[in-house]
Amino acid sequence: MQFLLAFLVAAPLLGAVAALLPAPPGLKGRSPEQAVLRHGVTVTGVILAAAIALALGFDHDAPARFQATTDISWIPALDVRIHLGVDGISLPLLLMTALLFFLCALYSYFKLPAGPSPKAFVALLLVLESGTLATFAVLDLLLFFLAFEMVLIPMYFLIARWGGAQRQAAAWKFILYTLLGSVVMLLGILLIGVTADTFDMVALASDNGRELSRTTQLLAVLAIGLGLAVKTPMWPLHTWLPDAHTAAPTVGSVLLAGVLLKMGTYGFVRILLPVTPEGMAAFAPYLGAFAVVGIVYGSLACLALARKGNKGDLKRLIAYSSVGHMGFVLLGIASMSPTGVNGALFANIAHGLITGLLFFLVGALKDRYGTADLDTLAGATGAALYGRAPRFGALLAFAAVASLGLPGLAGFWGEMLALFGAFDPAEGLPRPAFLTYTAVGAFGTLLTAAYLLVVVRRVCMGDPKTGPELTVADVQHYEFAAWTPLVALTVLAGLWPALLLGLTDPAVQQLLAGGNS
Repeated sequence: MQFLLAFLVAAPLLGAVAALLPAPPGLKGRSPEQAVLRHGVTVTGVILAAAIALALGFDHDAPARFQATTDISWIPALDVRIHLGVDGISLPLLLMTALLFFLCALYSYFKLPAGPSPKAFVALLLVLESGTLATFAVLDLLLFFLAFEMVLIPMYFLIARWGGAQRQAAAWKFILYTLLGSVVMLLGILLIGVTADTFDMVALASDNGRELSRTTQLLAVLAIGLGLAVKTPMWPLHTWLPDAHTAAPTVGSVLLAGVLLKMGTYGFVRILLPVTPEGMAAFAPYLGAFAVVGIVYGSLACLALARKGNKGDLKRLIAYSSVGHMGFVLLGIASMSPTGVNGALFANIAHGLITGLLFFLVGALKDRYGTADLDTLAGATGAALYGRAPRFGALLAFAAVASLGLPGLAGFWGEMLALFGAFDPAEGLPRPAFLTYTAVGAFGTLLTAAYLLVVVRRVCMGDPKTGPELTVADVQHYEFAAWTPLVALTVLAGLWPALLLGLTDPAVQQLLAGGNS
């Protein structure tokens, strides 16, 4: 177990180095490009297998306890340690991360985005995977910051070199926003570490903020929370997200929505809730307010983009939907209640599965029609996916109804539990304010259903015989392989939520009561 977790973090880096080397004789296949893409599928597949083995070996009777731990001194002068561990909060995120990277590598093997060398693409993908897995596995604040920052450069190049129109501007906006937020976050991390005389996240969580004064906690929450809010992203710090998603290649959008956004909300749960509880309680009402504004704002922006004549880009619309969905995650965290935090963690996983599937579908739709412009797709000829490509249309409709929170699918439980948590927040929080947030959030679910049903009606419905003849390929074999796991897990999590909540709830209960120890 100890080896498996260390392997998960280190293997992608070794795979990235190997991707840049010449392929050994006999493994080149039909071309060097094919060999390096096969290498990417193999490495991410091995990492996924290791993550599944880690989950199978995990003691499910003790999900609140850190398991598979490694604790080695790295920088003695600063008491920085290579401290790794996994519990019921981080295990689902590790599994989802490994799965999404494997599916993206598999999809890219058959549909590589236009750009420079495939070697660089695969190497960047693997460096990105190492950084995201490390973020969910490390238990030292400085290591968390390093892993948190490690993902910026590969994602910048994936957008800037393999993206579409306006990719340079979108990539610069992405990295400038996140770097500025990270500078402030580093100050907060240093403040906690110097004041408490340790950067160990387990020790800090177990102490539950008793070594930190109220002023220190307030400053730490403000600084670290700002950096995490940019990555989440929270309204009004979200403006980099629609541009980045619109310009990014398909797999870049899948990973950005499915994995990178989760790093911000994970930081709120893993660091701020247990380490600075007094500071979080002071800022929780404001965090809840920003969360519900983001829910309504994201939905209204999507409705505007979906309206006929507005030339709305479908990728941009899905990006704005992420602002709304992550608002529910932040609302659950702001409630500081076990129900709300469990809902936030569930919504994190549901959003990664469903929005990852949506970006796969929209990317494939753009490849088929040459555009993601909603007015063009619903114009005189119409995409009419139910008639032209029925399996593709059914998948898009499934992803849409899952995203709007249909009962029986994964999206329902996270949003419902987040609203329940806001309805009955932690003791000491202003209940009238959170009741208002609950009502506004519930209204946001109606707006979400409205814009997603408009998208399904405009893209999937229509007469395929109208206008000139247009042949559209239905779901291809490689697309079926990449998308089916996301569909299956969305249904499984929706029908059997205890599978995930059984992992997160004991860990959340202990975290809120005084940290994991």
